[in-house]
Amino acid sequence: MVKATWLDRAIGFFAPGAAARRARERAAFEVLTRGYDGAQKGRKTLSWRAGPTSADAEIAHAGPLLRDRMRDLVRNNPHAAKAVSELVSHIVGDGIVPRARTGNGKLDERVNRLFERWAKECDADGHLDFFGLQTLVVREMIESGDGLIRRRRRRAEDGLTVPLQLQVIETDLIDGSKNGPTNGGGVIIQGIEHDAIGKRTAYWMFPTHPGNAVFDPKGALESRPVPASEILHLYEKQRTQVRGVPWGSPVIMSLQNLGSYEEAELVRKRLEACMVGVLIPGDDDGALGIPTQQDNGPGLYDQDGFAVEKFEPGMFVVAHGGKDIKFSQPAITSNYDTYKRSMLHTIAAGFRVPYAILSGDLSQVNYSSSKIGLEGFRRLISAVQWQMVIPMICEPVWRWFVEAAYLAGQIDTLDVPAEWTPPRFYSADPARDVAATIAEVRAGFKSPQEAISERGWNPDDVLREIAEFNQKLDALGIVLDSDPRRITQAGQFQSKPLDQEGQEDG
Repeated sequence: MVKATWLDRAIGFFAPGAAARRARERAAFEVLTRGYDGAQKGRKTLSWRAGPTSADAEIAHAGPLLRDRMRDLVRNNPHAAKAVSELVSHIVGDGIVPRARTGNGKLDERVNRLFERWAKECDADGHLDFFGLQTLVVREMIESGDGLIRRRRRRAEDGLTVPLQLQVIETDLIDGSKNGPTNGGGVIIQGIEHDAIGKRTAYWMFPTHPGNAVFDPKGALESRPVPASEILHLYEKQRTQVRGVPWGSPVIMSLQNLGSYEEAELVRKRLEACMVGVLIPGDDDGALGIPTQQDNGPGLYDQDGFAVEKFEPGMFVVAHGGKDIKFSQPAITSNYDTYKRSMLHTIAAGFRVPYAILSGDLSQVNYSSSKIGLEGFRRLISAVQWQMVIPMICEPVWRWFVEAAYLAGQIDTLDVPAEWTPPRFYSADPARDVAATIAEVRAGFKSPQEAISERGWNPDDVLREIAEFNQKLDALGIVLDSDPRRITQAGQFQSKPLDQEGQEDG
C-alpha cells in the first residue's frame, strides 16, 4: 500500500483529481520495482539467455544433438549407462502384466491364456517377448527421448496365436525436417502430422534408419506418412510438446566433464609414474660410474648413456653423469573423491535416480535413510508407470490384441478391459514389508488379491497352485509347519484342517 505524504495531502486539498492520478502512478511504479527477483535484469544476469521459444522449437533445434550425445555417453560413460539401466529396470522390471477383468471367469481365463501365448511371439524381430519389448521401448524413451512401437498386422496363414506383431523402432526414423501447414488446415511439427483440431493423424517416417551405413538408394531417405493409429509413441511431456528429450539432458555436460576429469587424473598419474629418479650432475662427471654421451650436450640419458626419447614407469635418467639422486614425488590429490562424489550427486539429480543407486556407494546408508531416500524414487517410478507407460503403451497394445483376436474369431467380444500390475519394488528388508502387507490385509486396507498382484503374480494362478499343493499334502499325509490349516499362528498343531471359523473339520 502506498502511503500519502504531506505533499500528496496538500495537492489533494487543492486538486483532488491530480492527487488521484499521482497516487495511481506511484502505485504502478512500486509494482514494477518489486516483481520477481528471477526476472530482474542487471550485471549479474547479462550472460543469462532465456528465450520465449516453444518446447517444440527448442526440441527441433537441440533434440538430434541431445540424442546423439546421450547415446554416446551411454555407450562410453559407465555412470550414464548405469542411470539408464536402473531407470528401465525399476520402471519395467520383469514386466507390467495384464489380466482380463470382464467379470466373466471363463472369458477372462481364455483371454489371459491367449495373451500368454501371444506375448511369446509378438516381437516382429523374433527376439523378445512382450515384456522384453516393454523394456526396449522404455529404454528408448529414457536414452533417446522417444519410444516408438509400430503395429504389424499379420495374415491368418502366418501361424501366429493372434495375427498381430509389434516392432520397436527408433525415433530417428521420424523425419524431423517435415514442418509446416497441410492442405486440410492441419500442421506438421517435427515429422508428426496433426489435423485442424490438433489430433495426430500421421507420422512421416523413413523406410530405413537414416544412419545406416548400407541402405537402399531408391527412396531410402524419402519419408512417407504412416497413420498415427499404427504408431504408439512413449515420451515424457514436460510441456505441450510433440516429441521428447533424453532424461539425462540436464547433466550431459556434467557427465562429459566428469569423464574428462577422470581421464586427466589418469594421465597425470601415468606421467608421474614414468620417472622415478634423476641423477643430478656434480663437479665430477661420471661420479656414479654411469657412462654418458657428453658430445651430445645437455640432456637426459639412460643408464647406457643414450639420450632418452620416451619415459617408462620406474626408470632412472641421467643428466651428464650425476653426483646426486633426486626422486620424483607424485602429488596426492586429496579432493578427487570429494569432487567425484559431488558430481555424482549432481548426475543422480539430473537423472532423478537416488545417489546410492546410481553410484553403488552405500557407505553412508542405513535402513531408515534408504527407506526415506527411496520413497521419492518409488513415487516417481509409480507415476511413470501409471501416467505414461500403461496409458501410452500397454493399454493401446491390449486394445490391438483384443481387436486382432476378435477379428480372428478367437473371442466373441471387443469389450475386454484389462487390469495392469507393475512389478513390485524390491525391498532391503522383506520380513518387515511382508509383515506390513499382512497387517494391511487383516485390517481390510488391501485385498489378498491386490497383495498377490503387487508381487507380479496372477492371484487365480496362485490360489489354484495352493489348492493343488494342499491336495497332494493331504493325500500323502504330510503336514508342514507353514500350512495355516494345520498350524495356528501361535504354533499349535491341529490334527485336522481348520474350517473357515477356525474349528476342526469333523
